[in-house]
Amino acid sequence: MTTNETTTHQHQPDSRYAMVRLGLTLLIMTVGSSGMYVVSVMLPAVQAEFGVARADASLPYTLLMLGFGFGGVLMGKLADRIGVMKPLLMGAVFLGAGYVATGFSSGIVSFTIAQALLVGLLGSSVAFAPLVADTSLWFVKRRGIAVAVCASGNYLAGAVWPPIAQHFVETVGWRQTYIGMGIFCGVTMALLAMFFRARPPALVVAAPANAAAGTVAARDMTRPFGLSMGTAQGLLCVAGVACCVAMAMPQVHIVAYCGDLGYGPAQGAIMLSLMLGFGIVSRLVSGAICDRIGGLRTLLLGGVLQCVALLLFLPFDGLVPLYVISALFGLFQGGIVPSYAIIVREHFPPKEAGGRVGTVLMFTLFGMALGGWMSGKVFDLTGSYHAAFINGIGWNLVNVSIASFLLFRTLRRSGGRVFALPAR
Repeated sequence: MTTNETTTHQHQPDSRYAMVRLGLTLLIMTVGSSGMYVVSVMLPAVQAEFGVARADASLPYTLLMLGFGFGGVLMGKLADRIGVMKPLLMGAVFLGAGYVATGFSSGIVSFTIAQALLVGLLGSSVAFAPLVADTSLWFVKRRGIAVAVCASGNYLAGAVWPPIAQHFVETVGWRQTYIGMGIFCGVTMALLAMFFRARPPALVVAAPANAAAGTVAARDMTRPFGLSMGTAQGLLCVAGVACCVAMAMPQVHIVAYCGDLGYGPAQGAIMLSLMLGFGIVSRLVSGAICDRIGGLRTLLLGGVLQCVALLLFLPFDGLVPLYVISALFGLFQGGIVPSYAIIVREHFPPKEAGGRVGTVLMFTLFGMALGGWMSGKVFDLTGSYHAAFINGIGWNLVNVSIASFLLFRTLRRSGGRVFALPAR
């Protein structure tokens, strides 16, 4: 018996090992995703020390997020080929080195390069899409809730790291804070990565199953939704951009919106915190729902509910209604992005999960970046966020339309069994 066969025999889907691995995944994602959130905390101190404009000081965050998106695809494809452990070790080295290099940066240019290349492209990127894809391969019965728990690590990092970073910036300075984070995050990620040696059983199970080219399962994996794999992937990417353009409107602009209404930015910050907090709840609840109705239906449900929440922003602008709608928005939208990983796992070959999940999630990040900018542009042109909300609703309808189209094709191919569970 080979080593791979022994590992597969010992570690089955939904096993105790899979649950332990999920817990470690949550930890490593919380540590590895720190780069997305601490750079904004450092912004005022960095701007003051380097003497640059606010836009120049904000550029490292923009390029970090672009690197994060592209890196998710690269690291995901690498994980498909050699397993997730080695990419995690690489990410640990680059993230640690990126933080230390940032701490020693001599100006905004070197600061930006360290953030974009080391922290974003080669460091933090391994701690999202590749881990989401890996988690989807370790679960069958509880795949939805497992992916939701995994993806919550990204939100958890946003709750944990900013106050920690702010404390150390105030006490020892931003440079020392980055250097300290480099040592801590690099060592912690490397140690956690050593527990990810085992390959997912789905990859071994999939090989003999797909070898029988005449089987229905094999044909479904080569023609997802009855479409070519390129077309199916492209539609999911467009859906990812569309849902996140809509999602970005409240998340990026709620603080400014509250300021314009006269409630002050502090109220908006609380609403944003409430929105993200309910987003964690949403991810967990949507994961449980996904286990019962499948990824496509969960995506469609989340898209419709997100659209409802956006519509509620139009007639109601009182302080209490805005708090309620912000909570509802967070509750409705948090499960949308993880559902893409489930859809990919259900309809595409398991051996391509890392690259394909990384690609779709990259486009969701692009959607967030585009939506934040576009909402501000619409506001500049119209002088009101009313039109920006309508713009978000329009993009949301694109997402709902694509999800409906893919679900219709899936139901037609399965004989119209509306409440049938997807094939695992």
